[in-house]
Amino acid sequence: MKSIFLTGTAGSGKSLLTSKIYEYYTRNGAFAAILNLDPGVETLPYTCDIDVRDHVDVVSIMKQYDLGPNGAMIMANDLIASKIDDIQNQINDVNPDYLLIDTPGQIELFAYRISGPFLVQNLNLEEKTSIFLFDGALITTPVNFVSIALLATSVKLRFKLPTINVLTKIDLIGGKLKEILNWSTNLSALESAISKEVDGETYTLTTTILRSLNLGGFAQGLIPISNVTDEGMVNLQSALSRTINLGEEVED
Repeated sequence: MKSIFLTGTAGSGKSLLTSKIYEYYTRNGAFAAILNLDPGVETLPYTCDIDVRDHVDVVSIMKQYDLGPNGAMIMANDLIASKIDDIQNQINDVNPDYLLIDTPGQIELFAYRISGPFLVQNLNLEEKTSIFLFDGALITTPVNFVSIALLATSVKLRFKLPTINVLTKIDLIGGKLKEILNWSTNLSALESAISKEVDGETYTLTTTILRSLNLGGFAQGLIPISNVTDEGMVNLQSALSRTINLGEEVED
């Protein structure tokens, strides 16, 4: 059983991309299943095979503990860790070839509280990998790009998983696409763009972060995709094959 965690900022397209990857594997004859780990989501673009909402109810938590939405989400995410045995049993019962794991929209709750890394590390899954979604609508400026790159690197550090970085919503960013992709592989070009946008303390801080990311090997490029047009999905599947299938493509 090979597992793929989908991570990224709220609204970056994790759930929709989960459905697209599921459709690809299913269309090519593989047995895929989806685990939803977001206890607060109301609607999803796919049918869950395993749903954490069956174990943790945000509305009930709000009523029982007299909490607001944010407090209830924090408690819900922590309670998920206590349900790891039940979730593992459901995974084992389904036993797919590929398990797609749609993580909570609030990345800070899942990545930076102890419960998220605990689940990632302790669920008994083979060949775990992660996809981090760079929201194209958020990274159209170089400073924003560096900010999200820092977040992606921090999440990778927390989860300790091999990570594929993708750029979503390319159908919405038009002429900025080429420039953003250049930033992702050419750090000199990105630093030059930063110097044109900001100066002083902001420039110093941003370029210091950028150089640290470079030392950490971040500059591997982004895979541009559109969940609307399916553009780039072939390249994403090739990257997944290299990471979790040792280069072998899924075949009919």
